[in-house]
Amino acid sequence: MDILFAQIQADLRSNDALRQSSALLQALQQSAAGRDISVIAKSAVEEIVASPASAVSKKLAFDLIRSTRLTADLWEIVCTGIRDDLNFPDPDVTAAAISILSAIPSYRLGKLINDCNKEISACFDSVSDNLRFSITETLGCILARDDLVTLCENNINLLDRVSNWWNRIAQNMLDKSDSVSKVAFESVGKLFQEFETKRMSRLAGDKLVDTENSVAIRSNWISSMVDFVWKKRNALMSRALILPVESFRATIFPLVYAVKAVASGSIEVIKKLSRSSKNRNNTTPDSGNAESFVGVSDVVSHLAPFLVSSLDPALIFEVGINMLYLADVSGGKPEWASGSIIAILTLWDRQEYSSARESIVRAVVTNLHLLDLSMQVSLFKKLLHMVRNLRAESDRMHALACICRTALCVDLFAKESVRRGQKPVAATDIASLFEDARIKDDLNSVTSKSLFREELVAMLVESCFQLSLPLPEQKNSGMESRVIGALAYGTGYGALNWTEPALEVVEVCRPCVKWDCDGRTYAIDCYLKLLVRLCHIYDTRGGVKRVKDGASQDQILNETRLQNLQRELVRGLQEVSTPRITARLLWAISEHIDLEGLDPLLADDPEDQLNIIVSNIHKVLFNIDSSASTTNRLQDVQAVLLCAQRLGSRNARAGQLLSKELEEFRSNPSADSVNKHQCRIILQRIKYVSSHSDDKWAGVSETRGDYPFSHHKLTVQFYDTSAAQDRKLEGLIHKAILELWRPDPNELTLLLTKGIDPSLIKVPPSAFTLTGSSDPCYVEGYHLADPNDGRVTLHLKVLNLTEIELNRVDIRVGLSGGLYFMDGSPQAVRQLRDLNSQEPVLCSVTVGVSHFERCALWVQVLYYPFHGTPADYEGDYSEEDPQVMRQRKSLRPEIGEPVILRCQPYKIPLTELLMPHKISPVEYFRLWPSLPAIVESTGTYTYEGSGFKATAAQQYGESPFLSGLKSLSSKPFHKVCSHIIRTVAGFQLCYAAKTWYGGFVGMMIFGASEVSRNVDLGDETTTMICKFVVRASDASITKEIGSDLQGWMDDLTDGSVHYMPEDEVKEAAAERLRISMERIALLKAAQPRKTKSPKPDVDEDEEEEEEKEEDEEGKETEGKVKEKKIKGPSTLFKLTAEEVESRALQAAVLQEWHELCKDRKTKVN
Repeated sequence: MDILFAQIQADLRSNDALRQSSALLQALQQSAAGRDISVIAKSAVEEIVASPASAVSKKLAFDLIRSTRLTADLWEIVCTGIRDDLNFPDPDVTAAAISILSAIPSYRLGKLINDCNKEISACFDSVSDNLRFSITETLGCILARDDLVTLCENNINLLDRVSNWWNRIAQNMLDKSDSVSKVAFESVGKLFQEFETKRMSRLAGDKLVDTENSVAIRSNWISSMVDFVWKKRNALMSRALILPVESFRATIFPLVYAVKAVASGSIEVIKKLSRSSKNRNNTTPDSGNAESFVGVSDVVSHLAPFLVSSLDPALIFEVGINMLYLADVSGGKPEWASGSIIAILTLWDRQEYSSARESIVRAVVTNLHLLDLSMQVSLFKKLLHMVRNLRAESDRMHALACICRTALCVDLFAKESVRRGQKPVAATDIASLFEDARIKDDLNSVTSKSLFREELVAMLVESCFQLSLPLPEQKNSGMESRVIGALAYGTGYGALNWTEPALEVVEVCRPCVKWDCDGRTYAIDCYLKLLVRLCHIYDTRGGVKRVKDGASQDQILNETRLQNLQRELVRGLQEVSTPRITARLLWAISEHIDLEGLDPLLADDPEDQLNIIVSNIHKVLFNIDSSASTTNRLQDVQAVLLCAQRLGSRNARAGQLLSKELEEFRSNPSADSVNKHQCRIILQRIKYVSSHSDDKWAGVSETRGDYPFSHHKLTVQFYDTSAAQDRKLEGLIHKAILELWRPDPNELTLLLTKGIDPSLIKVPPSAFTLTGSSDPCYVEGYHLADPNDGRVTLHLKVLNLTEIELNRVDIRVGLSGGLYFMDGSPQAVRQLRDLNSQEPVLCSVTVGVSHFERCALWVQVLYYPFHGTPADYEGDYSEEDPQVMRQRKSLRPEIGEPVILRCQPYKIPLTELLMPHKISPVEYFRLWPSLPAIVESTGTYTYEGSGFKATAAQQYGESPFLSGLKSLSSKPFHKVCSHIIRTVAGFQLCYAAKTWYGGFVGMMIFGASEVSRNVDLGDETTTMICKFVVRASDASITKEIGSDLQGWMDDLTDGSVHYMPEDEVKEAAAERLRISMERIALLKAAQPRKTKSPKPDVDEDEEEEEEKEEDEEGKETEGKVKEKKIKGPSTLFKLTAEEVESRALQAAVLQEWHELCKDRKTKVN
């Protein structure tokens, strides 16, 4: 290999262009094979880039540079070579030099562009097509990058030059050369695309930036490009038509984006964002709506022929998508959308664009609302088949959510139109939309291998629930405004109009209760939840209302339909396949059935509804054979006993029948002691109600419209595969529903609608000093992190504190932990030149993070006080290559010996690698016991506050709380803190987060409230104990946290908590207990009735985990967690200290809970 490399280097040193190019090709081949060719790259830089050579050799040398890593010194040589080549007489050599600009590191790019701006501008006027192509392509790549925008912010001259270059690129769209014209269209399209889809102020070429000025600068460029395209649109369309047909695709997006921006008015807001005085004086480019609509029509007429005449599927798809984008401007015609959708669906039918199946479906379902009503109806069955065949779950869910929303839209819109006297459109009701034979078979079959039917039912029901909520406001026009308009028109803003389509959904999905889904219940739970809500709203328990009661015809019809549906469900109880569902269906029906409306003459008929319900209650109570996966016996029996109590209290005959069943169940060995006690109480209640038949209110509970079986109320007690599938399906459906019905506006939309809001501007993080007080260079750094790309950028500020000017300073950055450089190099070097005394110089380094681990960046500063002065340096080079020896001897005196300054490591906090995760308390407690890895630690913190303040706060009901942990509230995860349980005695905080790599982390912090000890003794500073419990989905996460517990607490609380080893905790607890027992003894001996005992601090050396698993609604958890916060005894009985403390704490928790309930009731009323 060494011989081959030596041969390649010899060829590079020759002046023969052929030998040089073949050597470079060989080097590229070695690079592709994965060998280290940095030695050859060095020769290529010195012999070809920095010397005159042919255009081919230059291009190959630049390709070689792109495939390897160069040192900072070599980049200097490359930049010098580029500067020379820009003045070279051969335009092909200049074109090759221009092409490498996009690979220059961003820390070196600004200076190079500044130095060569005249030469770069001259390239646009070159007669060579190749050079114009190269400059347009390269600048199109560079100028849209954020690192260049950052350079422009700090250099007004550069900003003017870049703005001029954008104008030149725009003019090149009309260039006589086809290739130049195409690449100019692509460059402008890239600028538009980046602006439209950008996560604002996030990624900057190769570093992260933290400023909103980049938005203003980019907006300025966008508005000038849009103006140019709008004014020259006819010329650009003509130019696009004479391009080769394979290049036509590139011309579509820039035209469409610019025309849409003008027609929809968003260009005005973009101009406001750009904050440019030049734009303020300008008038609007269009004179009114008429001209903008004509412009849109022209572009549609320009694109439409390609939908039918083109043979290239990719071109048809591109044209179709962009015509749909134009179809929703004001005045847009449904034909534009229908033509595009038909063309896109034809691609699906021809199977010609199978790689884009998901894109085709997404394009169609997202734009369904642009079609007229009859076409939406005709597409429905086809779309359901298409969606069923999608492989990717997220795409399938999004498409299903769109289809379900469209179904509700169509149904509501058609009904409202008929009410307003228009002609009815056939097949617009929900039942007709889903009457496809295959869908019907799927819904009616008991078992099915496909999950699609469960997804469909759950999505339809969840969409109905979304419809019941207030519709989101739509201030700006856009894709969503039509849907919301149609829904608002259909519901007429009436509170109950959403129940009509919901009623049809319940009728269509009725067969789902008979399904056997291998233990999965999510879809059926959703269905029953909607059924219960509707029965509650229409009060089916009271029977069908009459006209003289004030009921409308629609209401009477709806109530009759619901009553019939209930009867059918009762008849179908025998056919329910899953015992777990039988109990839930019994609950849903018996809660809301109209018992008074039953025919007393059919009391002995086995087909009577009450008889069927009672026989099924019997079946559930005595079912002891089913496996745990199909039944949850504890829960089922509880549910059925509650049903029996409520049914028996409401109706005398039901009471008699159920009394027999309960007596029989009590004496049965399958009933445990708890069930027997419950049966005894229920029987007493039924007996009391039957003997007080005149006092109808006794024991009768109203319906609440609540369905207590969905996982929001009860924990999943069996961690089996079906439960996991249910949770996964629920997560996918909720995500798709929220993205569609309640989308979070992206940062750009917020900027466009609200302007630059102070809350959107990111506050730069505080800097951390890396050097000592007496060091000759001062270095400070701060970091910015981007979880989406897994990157961290360290921004450094270097200050020369010496009196002399330093000609050269090298910053070396090494890595430890899970960090890596983007280009794979072991360390980064930044060369800084000409550092004047006391003048700060900025530089930055971006690294990737590979996994969740403690990591740090290690910075070394090498500065050369003797740069340029010869040094007496003699080394022994006898064994080395003579070329290297010659170079070292020549370089050494010029640079001089460096002084190496090692800085403190810059540690990335572990909390930086976590993203806050929004989760409800119930979901949190459901997940908590299932997280396998656990780590616990105890910490102490101090809080300030005199006894007087604490007493006053207590008096007015505001006890001091977490005042010593203020830094917690500034952390990002605090905003999504699952919940804080707080009592007079103590507090519990629950946090949920995900690592950048998908692992789940839950953390609870337990502590004592700051008034739970006697603070009236005047001590100004008090120490409190708090306990941290972290559980994670992966042991590697807790291992990393547990390896440095003090570091973890510092990251969380900015150093305000000190880690306390468990031995010390136990000693302190024993000491406190001893002191409190002595105090109790003293108080007993003195005045037990009058004296109040001081309350000792908290002993938390016990595990909190057992309670979490028994948590059902968060209330129990509140009580049980606090049982561990042991509080000093407040009353003196012959009880142990533990019992006294436990009782006192329970009383405090209950009192707090009652206060909360009282507050909640007042708010509701």
